[in-house]
Amino acid sequence: MKIGLPKEIKDQEFRVGLTPASVQALCRQGHEVFIETGAGEGAGFPDEEYQVVGGQIVADGATAWAQEMVVKVKEPQPSEYPYFRPDLLLFTYLHLAAERELTKALVESGISAIAYETVMTADGRLPLLTPMSIIAGRLSVQFGARYLEKQQGGRGVLLGGVPGVPAGRVTILGGGIVGTEAARIAIGMGAQVQILDISVDRLSYLETIFGSRVELLYSNAAHIETVVPQADLVIGAVLVPGRKAPTLVNKALVAQMKPGSVIIDVAVDQGGCIETLRPTSHSQPTYVESGVVHFGVPNMPGAAPWTATQALNNCTFPYVMKLANQGLAALEQDAALAQGLNVKAGKIVYPAVQETFPDLVAA
Repeated sequence: MKIGLPKEIKDQEFRVGLTPASVQALCRQGHEVFIETGAGEGAGFPDEEYQVVGGQIVADGATAWAQEMVVKVKEPQPSEYPYFRPDLLLFTYLHLAAERELTKALVESGISAIAYETVMTADGRLPLLTPMSIIAGRLSVQFGARYLEKQQGGRGVLLGGVPGVPAGRVTILGGGIVGTEAARIAIGMGAQVQILDISVDRLSYLETIFGSRVELLYSNAAHIETVVPQADLVIGAVLVPGRKAPTLVNKALVAQMKPGSVIIDVAVDQGGCIETLRPTSHSQPTYVESGVVHFGVPNMPGAAPWTATQALNNCTFPYVMKLANQGLAALEQDAALAQGLNVKAGKIVYPAVQETFPDLVAA
């Protein structure tokens, strides 16, 4: 198969869909990989590393997109929509429930698209979302600590505190992978940490990990309304696979937070769980509303591209190889990969996206 590897064009997105090691393995199986020049440089992989393992460097994104399958990291941007066509297979993060225009473009083009974030194993794991969730969870606290600094618009709170002065309070909405990793870093910094989740079983599991170092609360309106105004840093870590995240914190509650406190919503690429939060970028990551610093960068792991690219490839590559060897027929033999199919030949096939955009299904 001929595989295209375009350079990511989302703001300050330095990750790349395939490492040189992945390209080498594909080439050894007889596949051809066409890499847009500079695609891997931001992650620490120059063109020469791809060439030496058999990859072919091409001058522009159009050539990379002209292949049978395109492997990316982030959802295509509007300037890339003209590259869509019926005989193309796209494998990348899509997050379609929060991307109506992208969904419409995919449907109208006749393309087939598999989303990393909805590939799901029989036991409910999301193997291609997990590595980025780990990184985003850990980064969320790093960014939160930074934007709590007075020079960044924050309250001037040191998360770990000092003897005689209370540590900062971190409230995490969601106890999945993102929330767990955020708590791990926040505890390491010495912060006071709360995790809210709707699963009692998950809360019990988190107790075995963190013990008394974390306050574990059942997620309901009463608890959220109590803890959010007291927090210095609120981290949104809610995930409903393939669907838009539910709104847990409304405008009125944000207005009750302390001036200079910080909200970081990792769920922003699925619509976010904070009503006042909107997508931002690494170039302009924050804005202030109701006196609260809001951080809504959808591609947060792009801040650590060397680590993130390799972590992602460790998980995506086996599926890339299956698709390269068999095309869409690979979905018939791999039930987890089949769950990733969101659009097939221009038709929305993933149930949660169908429910989100019923008019596009009927079109």
